[in-house]
Amino acid sequence: MEQFLKSSWINLVLMQINKKLNIMKEFSEYPKLRYSSLSENSAEKFYHDFLNERFAEAFLVNLKLEVDIDNTAGYTSSFLDEAFGNLVFDYSFDVVNTNLIVISNDEPYWLDMIKNETFPEWEKRRKDKKPPQKTTPHPAWYRLVNNKLEKKIWINV
Repeated sequence: MEQFLKSSWINLVLMQINKKLNIMKEFSEYPKLRYSSLSENSAEKFYHDFLNERFAEAFLVNLKLEVDIDNTAGYTSSFLDEAFGNLVFDYSFDVVNTNLIVISNDEPYWLDMIKNETFPEWEKRRKDKKPPQKTTPHPAWYRLVNNKLEKKIWINV
């Protein structure tokens, strides 16, 4: 029994550690533009290859996802808008605002832009049913529909 409790505790700690995403370490030191058709290391690629799945994993176990945007060579506002905006479109403002922590000690003004501009603009877009643009094919991704996660290709290129 003691071994079971110890392994359960270790699994819980590991789950929490895995609910962090560091863009520089896991994606690129050089994030580029909004769309995959415009640049490598695009926000579109980051969202579909990393952010959507990691957010779904955190959401499913009722943890917050911490995304560290520090230590890269810098961002375009379109990168941050597209990556975090897609998250709001697929999950809603309230769910993202409750379950996401964005960390930026290097450039705190990015946090203000994401929370005060990107989130509200993309929530309006979600409510108006104006889907984001996809410029390259992507495997299925998660979206919260009627409080349930569904995974499919929501937008075809």
